[in-house]
This record gives sequence, structure tokens and C-alpha cells, in this order.
Amino acid sequence: MIAAGDTVVLTGGSAGIGQAIAARSRADGRRVINLSRRPCVVDGVENLAVDLGEAAAVAEAIARLRDLVGARGRVHLIHNAAFPIADAVTDFDARACEQAMRINVVTPAELTAGLLPLMAPGSSVIFIGSTLSEKGVPGRLTYCASKHALVGLLRATVQDLFGAGIHAVCVCPGFVDTPLLDPLRARGPEVMQQVLGMISYGRLLTPEEVADIVAFCVERPSLNGAVIHANLGQRES
Repeated sequence: MIAAGDTVVLTGGSAGIGQAIAARSRADGRRVINLSRRPCVVDGVENLAVDLGEAAAVAEAIARLRDLVGARGRVHLIHNAAFPIADAVTDFDARACEQAMRINVVTPAELTAGLLPLMAPGSSVIFIGSTLSEKGVPGRLTYCASKHALVGLLRATVQDLFGAGIHAVCVCPGFVDTPLLDPLRARGPEVMQQVLGMISYGRLLTPEEVADIVAFCVERPSLNGAVIHANLGQRES
């Protein structure tokens, strides 16, 4: 049952999966505070403009969040924002890797640590991973590494919060119909057909389907520590 007064703190709610999570959370009657550079347009969402790749900006956002959230209660922290870098061991940029690692891994850890004093039993921490959290593909070196690290962050968080009454889950979507797939679409319809041919149902996930899974997870302490793959069934290569 959804408790009155629940607060969702969401990163990257301005588009795609994040926007769908914000809309579902508002429909479920939760307060939603979004952290991103661009605002979330979902009605009723409170926006906190922040560059999640800047350590000082994240520290300032944590201080502002403490004021906004106020009293300790049920807080659902959803780490959705990600930096979708394309690189390889044969084409590697250390500075770009460091930026992606900060947004994809360091910032979620900082936000969890910073908001923990406000999170009462019944709260949750949801990490949005990827199919690439547990497999590798060419041309996505840093993205694969950071999404693998997110699963490690989940598992360590579960251990550190043992007995606190706060559960954590990592939701790992496959190919989702968002602008992040635009580079693939730009390569022509034959490329998208190849992608769809890898999916058992022959279609992309919708952001709303991922949001439904997240909504389920925030209310299920029984899933504490779970890594949940949602990809409509992908062909193993």
C-alpha cells in the first residue's frame, strides 16, 4: 500500500525512462523531486536544477534536498540519470570515462549517503542499470563498466543498510524506446531491424513499462538485493 507523504527523489527525470517514472510516481500520489539539468514537465513535479557530473553541484543539491524533504520519512531514491558514452579499449578517453563514472556511479553513492539520514524504514533505493550491467558489447567500454559497477553498488548498499528497513533493487532494462536509441535509428532502418531481431517480442520496451517495474520495486522489501532484468527476452550471442 502506498503511504501518504512518500517522497520520490529522482535523477534524470526530464525525459525517457525518468519522465515516465516521474509520471507514474505522481499518479500513485507521491511527491516527486527531480534532479537534472533540464526540468521534468510532469505536472506537480518539483525540479532541482543540478549538473550531476559536478561534485560541488551534487553537494549543494544534497543540502537543498535536506531542506526540501524536511522531516525523516519514507523516501524512495531512484538513480536513473546516466551518461551514455560510446568508447572502446581501442578508442579510450580517460577524462570522458571519469565524467561518465561520476554521473553513473559516484553521484548515486553520494546521493544515497547524503539522504540516508532522512530515509526512515520503508524507504528504498532503486538503481536503473542495463542489460549491460551483466554482459559486454563492443564499443561501450565505459558504459558497460559503469553499469556493472552499479550492480556492485547495489550489493554493497544492501550490506551496509542491513537491518535498517531500507531495501535496494537494481532494475536493468534492455532496449527502450527513448531518444537514447536515436544514434541507432540514424544508421538506418536495417540497423533497427537487427536490434528488433534480437528481442523475443520483436519490439522495444516502453518507458512506461520500466516505470511500472520501478513502482512495483519501491513497495517490495522482499526484492532487497535483487537485480531485475526487463528486456522482453533478448537473444544471447
